[in-house]
Amino acid sequence: MKYELMYIISQDANDEQKEALIAKFSKMVEDKGGKIISLEKLGMKKFAYPINFKNEGYYVLMTFEAQPALVDEMNKLMNITEHIVRQMFIRK
Repeated sequence: MKYELMYIISQDANDEQKEALIAKFSKMVEDKGGKIISLEKLGMKKFAYPINFKNEGYYVLMTFEAQPALVDEMNKLMNITEHIVRQMFIRK
């Protein structure tokens, strides 16, 4: 199935941490037999409202194909990963 994932990395993360997180989730998709269709680094953007007392974050948009079980696994991992502020999966 095809999915779109938008996630926000905390503004506190430095460039190396941001790249490491992006690589980590991209590698996770590929290691589990998925295929990344596109990966866009949208950069720093202001939030509509404060999240965890922060006003901006680094947005990443990834489109990929994978099994539904991978989405659940990634969602759980992102919930406990430091520097991930929010994530949203959409089935296309």
